[in-house]
Amino acid sequence: MFENVRVDLQQACKVNLGKKAKFKMLQVLVKPGTYPVLCFRFGTWARSLRIPVVRQVLVAFAIFIRFFIELVTGVVITPGAQIGPGFVVHTWFGVFVGPVKIGRNCIVQHGVVIGWNTKEVGDNVFFGPGAKVMGTPKIGNNVVVVANSLVMTDVPDDTTILGVPARIKLRRGATLKYRNQDSTPRDKQNKKTTDQEPALER
Repeated sequence: MFENVRVDLQQACKVNLGKKAKFKMLQVLVKPGTYPVLCFRFGTWARSLRIPVVRQVLVAFAIFIRFFIELVTGVVITPGAQIGPGFVVHTWFGVFVGPVKIGRNCIVQHGVVIGWNTKEVGDNVFFGPGAKVMGTPKIGNNVVVVANSLVMTDVPDDTTILGVPARIKLRRGATLKYRNQDSTPRDKQNKKTTDQEPALER
């Protein structure tokens, strides 16, 4: 739990704050979007304990805190979710995350719904405001789901997808990366290929 929390907070500092911001950890801890993630981590840890009485007490406490945080922030992360480190609720209210397996460094904004039947969400996925995932799609790694898009089919790696339903798929290059995330070798190759493409004749 503690390692996941550490990475969650570090990623939140990168996403929510500028590079020159001071007292980054303090600023992150006063943001409402931080607490649903911390509560989820605590609840997952409490359910994994093997000490009978302590486990029941901590689980009951986690349920009470989760209910209160859901009321205040409008962010619901179901206990059955399996979320990798670096999960960030960038802007809160109207966020629902079902019992889905999610990879590392996932970022969600307000109005995002990841439905119950979603197969899997990969690493480094960004969900814009109002994005919805319904049905049984599998979302690959390094994907950007544009604001207000409705994803109902599988999304391959390194893709920006948009539309209702989401059918327009664009190659995700370095220019589309979310701020402060490090470039991957694939992104650099995409940028190099894009630079070499001839300009369209006018």
